[in-house]
Amino acid sequence: MEKKSLPGSIRKNIHIGDEVSIVQKHHQRTGEITEGFVKRILTSSPTHPHGIKVMLDTGEVGRVKEVFPEED
Repeated sequence: MEKKSLPGSIRKNIHIGDEVSIVQKHHQRTGEITEGFVKRILTSSPTHPHGIKVMLDTGEVGRVKEVFPEED
């Protein structure tokens, strides 16, 4: 079954503990994706064209490309 995802450029889509895919700063050229769970939301504005910046529970920081909300 395919995961339903939301865009990572809108802050209200992202919550602490959500599973997300991010691109770290040093992977922007290649677009390499890292997946994990949100520990902190670092961008304070409601939207960002390149994705909201978050810190994962592993300590990795990057901009969110997709959010995989928990299904009810």
